[in-house]
Amino acid sequence: MGTYVFKLPDIGEGIAEAEIAEWRVAVGDMVEEDQPIVDMLTDKAAVEVPAPTDGKIVKLHGEPGDMVPVSSALITMEVEGDGNAIDADVDIRPAEEADPEPDPEPDTQPKAESAQEPSAPAVPDQKPASKPAQKPSRKPAGRTRPAGDKPLASPAVRRRARDEGIRLAYLQGTGPAGQITHADLDEHLASGQIAGPAATGLVQKTGVEDIKIIGIRRKIAERMQDAKQRIPHFAYVEEIDLTELEALRKHMNTNRRDDQPKLTLLPFLMKAIVQAVPHYPQVNSNYDDAAGVVHQFEGVHIGIATQTKVGLTVPVVRHAEARDMWDSAAEVKRLADAARAGQATKDELSGSTITITSLGALGGIVTTPVINSPEVAIIGVNKLVEKPVVIDGQIAIRKTMNLSSSFDHRIVDGYDAALFIQKIKGLLEFPATLFTS
Repeated sequence: MGTYVFKLPDIGEGIAEAEIAEWRVAVGDMVEEDQPIVDMLTDKAAVEVPAPTDGKIVKLHGEPGDMVPVSSALITMEVEGDGNAIDADVDIRPAEEADPEPDPEPDTQPKAESAQEPSAPAVPDQKPASKPAQKPSRKPAGRTRPAGDKPLASPAVRRRARDEGIRLAYLQGTGPAGQITHADLDEHLASGQIAGPAATGLVQKTGVEDIKIIGIRRKIAERMQDAKQRIPHFAYVEEIDLTELEALRKHMNTNRRDDQPKLTLLPFLMKAIVQAVPHYPQVNSNYDDAAGVVHQFEGVHIGIATQTKVGLTVPVVRHAEARDMWDSAAEVKRLADAARAGQATKDELSGSTITITSLGALGGIVTTPVINSPEVAIIGVNKLVEKPVVIDGQIAIRKTMNLSSSFDHRIVDGYDAALFIQKIKGLLEFPATLFTS
């Protein structure tokens, strides 16, 4: 049998190090070649690293959250044959087999004989001393006085009882005339019993759980912090009447083919963005503030913020300008399913030029979305509600929704941002115009 030390391979795009997101194996496991052993997280995406050969896991080099440089030891395996462990600086033993502390050197000096103490004189037999009578313990669990009788206690005792959450009505006083004293409070607190009706079940909770922020959650935190620190956000909210669009959407879903996905609002919004971008191309950009360059794109690559079990990810619908409504809906569903299953690729999670974020039925009235850097614009979908609206002097019940948007004020002026959203509003409120170009 030999020892094989597997080092983190080059996972592309000039990545110098990666974070351990999750181990798929444990020490002692038998693994086969190409079996997934660990998920590594880069700045772009999670990468599944397979076992290089068959063998037994002897040691895992690192814990979730640790950064591992490329070409550094990742796992140590016991394999058939000679293996490859030739570096003297690689510790191939499991952590629990660390070298024990060396035994102290034996004391070679002879010990001096201890002086003999004179024996104590014999004590004649005596009767054991009687134990002092113990004070009977009290059980203050139930009432100790008739209901309605006010317990006797000094103001200081009452104040302390209030601070400690003790109900004096359920304590028996040992002071004059049954007065409750500080000693009575001390004894009650030492007993650990609750002075009051135990049926309420109301107790103070003092536990604190420390949760290490690692993996995708740490990347989300870093990106959000960087975006808010570096980008001067400008927010704009507009109400949109979607009554006609909702009627069209319902009609299209009723008459769709079996191979066509169900339409949500997103494909219509994507279509509106595609048609509005040529009029306001600056919103479809990435800003490299370090180089002082804005990359303004002709193609529209729309990021769809998607909640997954590991946090928020943004898969990208590429070239939305070349997709019809049904194709956009199918691609959104495919990417969302892949992201939630943890199977979205690095390319599918990068390259967006503008992002849509939606909380669905939880969308609320207004949100203030954070820009997905290095983009310069993001559009947030809020809750669709029915409400009374005045139209030509008459009250009508309409289906309305707010669009909450944020823009990078370094690149997009407030006037242009408002015109961009107003363009989208007009397209969605008169949905036939979505199909005229």
